[in-house]
Amino acid sequence: MILELKNKNNKTTHMKNKILYIALSAIIVSCSAPDKKAELEKLKKQKTELESKITSLEEDLAKSDTTKSKEKTTEVVAIPIQPEIFKTYIEVQGRIDADENVSLSTQMPGTITQINVKVGDHVTKGQELALTETRAIQQQMSDLQTNLDLAKQVYDRQKNLWDQKIGTEVQYLQAKANKESLERKIGNVQEQLRMSKIISPIDGTVDAVNIKLGQMVAPGLAAITVINFSNLKVKADVAESYAARIKTGNEVQVLFPDTKDSIISKVSYASRAISSLSRTFNVEVMLDNSKEYHPNMVAKLRINDFQSPTPEIIIPVKYIQRGTSENYVLIAQGGKSIKKVIKTNREYNGMIEVTSGLNAGDLLIIAGYDMLNDGDAITVKK
Repeated sequence: MILELKNKNNKTTHMKNKILYIALSAIIVSCSAPDKKAELEKLKKQKTELESKITSLEEDLAKSDTTKSKEKTTEVVAIPIQPEIFKTYIEVQGRIDADENVSLSTQMPGTITQINVKVGDHVTKGQELALTETRAIQQQMSDLQTNLDLAKQVYDRQKNLWDQKIGTEVQYLQAKANKESLERKIGNVQEQLRMSKIISPIDGTVDAVNIKLGQMVAPGLAAITVINFSNLKVKADVAESYAARIKTGNEVQVLFPDTKDSIISKVSYASRAISSLSRTFNVEVMLDNSKEYHPNMVAKLRINDFQSPTPEIIIPVKYIQRGTSENYVLIAQGGKSIKKVIKTNREYNGMIEVTSGLNAGDLLIIAGYDMLNDGDAITVKK
């Protein structure tokens, strides 16, 4: 720009000199010799003054053009591109479930006479949690036991006689049948006594006690709930379209919206059967007992369905500009914005894989790029 200005100024100066020369010649011709000399000296002085003003104006114009050039430089923000592992996730909602979550009730109708536990108590498998009225059953058991004792004595004597070939076989068989019948009846009564008790079938914690002393209970009425909190898991139903992408062992992030907590775990089970009604398959994630979880609590699963084998170039989608037949971004290089045509692949959560066009360490322009063209002068903001 400065060179062009100088060339223009040189041409202007030459033209002005030519005009001055013609004017001086005309004056010299028309004037007398003494007057000519005086006039020539006057014109030379004017010429010197004009040349000085022209030089001063040229310098001012050069400074003005430099200032304008500086004003055209655009300030931008740029970040270095660093390769990283690219992951995509499938997000589904599930709930916490306990495999060992039982609601217990008596197996025989009766009145509650004893409650041995309260909410929060730890119980073991086979422990008696509550009892119902059993006086009638116990009286029946006592009568049967008395009859059985007599029947055993009769049987033993008949057996001894029969072994000695004394008496008839019928007497021996009758004594044996009577004894065995009473033993079966006692067994039945003992089973009734067992059914009158509420017994825990698992190791766990009492989560609810829904009965009171003196209350009438019946089979099927939930009386006491016991849960094994050391064996909890998250269950979720996933659309069949993801069946080929979710496998047992996939990394999963479990989020608990109610507690604002999260854990990293693995898919412990991915069903291969697709429900004919919902067109979904079941996924399970086991939980440890290091934290307090509650059955039926809502959980959000972020299941990792893809992970790049090596670090690769990943950039935010919003910085990509769309051309008529290509996608490109602008990078900062050598004080200028440089256009880079790129090719992309997978996209997830606002980030996208760049398979070609960018290299590690390139400065991606992330602010001010929408006002730039390829090759524009820029200043990277520190």
